[in-house]
Amino acid sequence: MTNILIQNGQVVDTVSLKLKKADVRVRDEKIVEVGPKLKPGGGDERVVDAKGLLVSPGLVDIHVHLREPGDEDEETVASGAAAALAGGFTDIACMPNTTPALDNEAAIEFVFRQAFRAKAARVWPVGAITKERAGKELAEYAQMVRGGAVAFSDDGAGIASAGVMAKALKYMQPFERTLIQHCEEPTLAGGVMHGGFHSTRLGLPGVPALAEELMIRRDIALVRSIGGRYHVAHISTKVGVERVREAKKEGLHVTTEVCPHHLLLTDEAVSTYDTNYKMSPPLRSPEHVAALFAGLKDGTIDCLVTDHAPHRPEEKEVEFLNAPFGIIGLECSLGLFAKALVHSGRLSWPAMLAKMTDGPRDVIGRPRVAVAVGQNADLTLIDPAREWTVDVSTFRSKSRNCPYDGWQLKGRPVMTILEGKIKFEL
Repeated sequence: MTNILIQNGQVVDTVSLKLKKADVRVRDEKIVEVGPKLKPGGGDERVVDAKGLLVSPGLVDIHVHLREPGDEDEETVASGAAAALAGGFTDIACMPNTTPALDNEAAIEFVFRQAFRAKAARVWPVGAITKERAGKELAEYAQMVRGGAVAFSDDGAGIASAGVMAKALKYMQPFERTLIQHCEEPTLAGGVMHGGFHSTRLGLPGVPALAEELMIRRDIALVRSIGGRYHVAHISTKVGVERVREAKKEGLHVTTEVCPHHLLLTDEAVSTYDTNYKMSPPLRSPEHVAALFAGLKDGTIDCLVTDHAPHRPEEKEVEFLNAPFGIIGLECSLGLFAKALVHSGRLSWPAMLAKMTDGPRDVIGRPRVAVAVGQNADLTLIDPAREWTVDVSTFRSKSRNCPYDGWQLKGRPVMTILEGKIKFEL
């Protein structure tokens, strides 16, 4: 159905960060009317009573792992896109660490074909910075841009070579694409959790905060010299936030993102040796978490992401040292971010949603979508008062590696509309 009238909702304005009561009429993929007390048009128009709901531009997650090609038993483009719709996301950007990597035009086009066949959330492929994500030889940016790549990253591995990073920043500039960096200096990495008191107590090798901080500092120096659009993936450290804040004040095109687990969990959670608390970058200590909240409040951190990283049960059900990094989160992230930011009084609903809509779109260079006449009808309806329990057994994702199973949350997407069509309804 492409004719929809949404009545009695609170429309989210992600620019003024205010809510206004208004009805929204959708026809043929577009918003054609926004105003008070719109009358039903009859015919095939569906009337949706949105009393008590927020009507937001469609949510966007620019850090998702879909595992296809190569590990389709963990996730596929289709299953990940379906999970995205259930989480309220109309758009997701998928990382290139597949097997083989998304490092050429054919691979980028493959993702688009799979997404078209899935007919679920819109999927934007992120191409690899280097061939096979090996950190040595630059991939063919022009070809991947032609195929539709919206950004470039070797996510899962930082570019260790300053020379390679310098070339990447330089050769990417004509295409006006953002370079997304996994910031972890590899000679300081190799651990399985945050390096500190708890890693020592648990006898597990740690990853110091310095590993992230050094790479951010180096890369910002390169951006200062060369230029380019640079984005710090899943930021997790106090000094990292400080360096990004300073770069923004300089006027450099530097942005960053944060995940729910780095806001709601600390390295103490690893005390259970539950491998669902093993992620990269690792859960940090409380001082780093406090810095992330400060960075969100003052605008240093531009957007909220999940870093949705599916894994098979047999991969995670091993010793902590041997388990892979990563957890899933597409289907519960809105409630998690609401818990961390809205219900704690740190951000309003509109301010939080701006970091899940405009912020990520700006990073990957996609046009913003507003709840306004003439705009594409990509919308997420959210019940901010809805209390619910996370149950991973009901997830649309093919994987279940999620530490939030059983958590009580407040706030949930109840309808996702993409191109004027209701794609998910709770």
